[in-house]
Amino acid sequence: MSRVLVLNGKDVERLLEVDPLLEALEDAFRALSAGRTSVPARVAARTPDGLLGAMPGWVEGMGLASKLVTVFPGNAAEGLPSHQGLIVLFDDRTGTPAAILDGERITALRTAAASAVAARLLARPGSRVLAVLGAGVQGRAHLETVPSVLDLEEVRIASRSPEHAEVLAAEAPGILAASSVGDPPRVTMSSSFREAVRGAEVVCCCTDARLPIVEDEWLAPGAHVGSVGGSAGREIDADTIYRGSVFVEWRGAVTAAPPAGAGELQGLDPDVVAELGEVLDGRRSGRRADDELTVYKSTGHAVEDVAAARLVVDRALEVGAGTTLEL
Repeated sequence: MSRVLVLNGKDVERLLEVDPLLEALEDAFRALSAGRTSVPARVAARTPDGLLGAMPGWVEGMGLASKLVTVFPGNAAEGLPSHQGLIVLFDDRTGTPAAILDGERITALRTAAASAVAARLLARPGSRVLAVLGAGVQGRAHLETVPSVLDLEEVRIASRSPEHAEVLAAEAPGILAASSVGDPPRVTMSSSFREAVRGAEVVCCCTDARLPIVEDEWLAPGAHVGSVGGSAGREIDADTIYRGSVFVEWRGAVTAAPPAGAGELQGLDPDVVAELGEVLDGRRSGRRADDELTVYKSTGHAVEDVAAARLVVDRALEVGAGTTLEL
C-alpha cells in the first residue's frame, strides 16, 4: 500500500502563496515552450449543465500530476463554486500516488497568477489603472495577484451583477493592502464594463460570459487585455484579437478546439501568437511599442496545476500539514 498526503481546501489556502507561485509559473511556462513537458490536450465530458475536464501533465523538475475539474457556470445560483476539482500528484519515477489536493483554490489562484505573469511581461511600463471585469472567484483572485506586479493607482471593478460588484468592492481594500507592490490603489465601482474599460491601461476579463464583454473601440492606446473566461463562449471581441498582439500559455490554444483551445483564437495562424515561455526566454518579443495593444488569452494549462501542486506539497511537508492516508 502507498501512503498519500491529503490536503483539503483550508490546507491549500494556507500553504499557497502568490510570490512563489509567480516564480514557479514562469519556470513552468519556460519548460513548456522549451519542450521539457508532456501535456496532452485537455479533454472533457459534457452534461447539460457543465463539464468534467481531465488535465494530466508532467513538467521536468516539478513532477507528474493530473487534475479533474468541473465547470458548472450555473452553480452560483446554488451557492456553489463554478470550478471544483481534485489534483493528484504522483512520483514521476515510480508512478506512485503521492498527494491528493483540493483543486478549487489552486485553480483560482494559478489562473490569476498566470494573468499577473502576463501583465508583468506585456503591460505598458508605468501602467496605473486596472479594470477587473467580473466580481466572482476570478475577479477576487486577480485582485490578489495582478497588483503584486504593477504599481497601481486605481482599480475599477465592474460586474453584470451590481450586488456582486458591491461585495467585491467592499472586500477589495483589504485584499489590496496585502497584495499591492506599492501603496494600495483606490477602488472604484463602474456601472458598466464600457465605463470600467475606458482609459484603463490593464483590463482583466474574469467572467463566464457567452458573448464578448469587451469591444475593441473601448480600449485605450497601449492597453493590455487579459482574458481567463470564455469556457462557455467568447469573452473578448474579434476586433480586439485581430488588432492586438496575442499571447498564450501554449500554441494549441489556437489549433485545438474548445475546451482545450480558445474559442476567440480559432482560425488564427498559430505562428502569429507567442507563448509566455517564449517571451520569458527571449525567443519572442513581448510588447514592442507604447501604443501596441497586447492580449493574453488564457485557456488554463496543466503545467500551472503541476507547478502549484508541487509548491503546496513541498510546503506541506516542510510544516507537517495535511493528513497521511494509506491507500
